[in-house]
Amino acid sequence: MNMNTHPRSNGELRCFGNTLVAIRLSSLASDDKISVIEHWMPWGETPPLHVHHREDEVFHLLEGEMRFQIGQREVHASAGQTLVAPKGIPHSFRVESVAGAHCLTITRGDDFETMLRQASQVADKAELPAATAPSPEVIDALTRCCAENHIAIVGPPLS
Repeated sequence: MNMNTHPRSNGELRCFGNTLVAIRLSSLASDDKISVIEHWMPWGETPPLHVHHREDEVFHLLEGEMRFQIGQREVHASAGQTLVAPKGIPHSFRVESVAGAHCLTITRGDDFETMLRQASQVADKAELPAATAPSPEVIDALTRCCAENHIAIVGPPLS
């Protein structure tokens, strides 16, 4: 994993599915509840199509290439690009670069950060977790956790 910023330099390090994340700025740090989360993802990583009901989700790609579906639009992004998935619009992404991708997500609110904390585990090392396909039980638990945090899973991951 190529990283410009070491995951342990600050922030809480967690494993979220096949992704390593660092919570760089918690929504608890300000009245506006701005959250900044850094992600390191392997090639092919793709969440299910989902909708944030109360938060826009901003993506800033630091390394690699990703393909986004935001509503009916498909966008290919590479390092240095920033885009937004507006609240209420279904979106997903897929890591297209073989070396993986490294990005930031920024939200104003605590729904995404809270869901991520509930659906992840504290990382014991600063590297990608072993790749695994989610079991039906893990998918059900994630779906419930998302719903509790105003995020709806509305379709499958991108292929």
